Amino acid sequence: MNMNAVPTREMSRYEWLQERTKGIGGSDAGVILGLNKYRTAFELWLEKTGQVEPVETDSEAIYWGNQMENVVAKEFERRTDKKVRRSNFMYSHPDYPYIRANVDRLVVGESAVLECKTASAYLESEWKNDEVPATYLVQVQHYLGVTGREKGYIAVLIGGNHFVWKEIERDEELISMIFDAEKNFWENHVLANVPPALDGSSAAERYLKEKYDRAEKDKEIILPSDFKDYLIEYEKIKQNEKLIKVAKTEIENKIKAELKDAEKGLVDSFIVSWKNQSRTSVDSKALKTKFPDIYNQVLKTSSFRKFDVKEAN
Repeated sequence: MNMNAVPTREMSRYEWLQERTKGIGGSDAGVILGLNKYRTAFELWLEKTGQVEPVETDSEAIYWGNQMENVVAKEFERRTDKKVRRSNFMYSHPDYPYIRANVDRLVVGESAVLECKTASAYLESEWKNDEVPATYLVQVQHYLGVTGREKGYIAVLIGGNHFVWKEIERDEELISMIFDAEKNFWENHVLANVPPALDGSSAAERYLKEKYDRAEKDKEIILPSDFKDYLIEYEKIKQNEKLIKVAKTEIENKIKAELKDAEKGLVDSFIVSWKNQSRTSVDSKALKTKFPDIYNQVLKTSSFRKFDVKEAN
């Protein structure tokens, strides 16, 4: 398989992130397929269309993941007697140049790639037996599809003291499914500048707020008939929110009653705290009464659109 490749050795982290916005990388695959717990397809669309700067969600975790990549790769070599090398290229699929792969390592003497990861000890159960988290599985299959390699390895250091490595065979059916989803996302959403289905992320909320910041006074439309199902579900969720809030507050009150004047409470692996805190703020009523001129000078009017649902009588 012939591939186009962009050298990455001399790129800064910022330049590398900018280059990634020009296509779909392996870590994007899980987002597009809805497997990523931390990012949504809508947030990815905002990034790929240049509406937001590419941002790494957890810079501390990303930093240490990058620092530990070489350690994980070296340990993989030690435990498997295999040799790996850096590729220092961002590869592109020969038929779909926007589908890209920036692999961690290539395995010497094999048609294989190695992906290096670090994971929290809290996520150890996701790696038990032969399991590989779904978002990482599709990432490796994405790389195999782009590079034409026959096999992938994934090595992970869990909690800083538990090393695991696994072999992943090439799955043509899964690769085809991944690429179909990526082609649809890129061609029908990124290039067409049409957002994917809106979700509950704060990014989607900000997008709508900025795009439709003001309502046209007295303008009224008829919503599609199937939106009635949305509204029925919305009302149910609102009722559930109230019940959940009451149940949550009840548990908090029971714990507080047990804590009394203690700052912390311990039970099994849980630590509960009820600490003293203070906050300084302006007393607006006192300011208005004592210094009305100053109060009027610092008044600020903000506008927003209030969303509300009620059933017509």
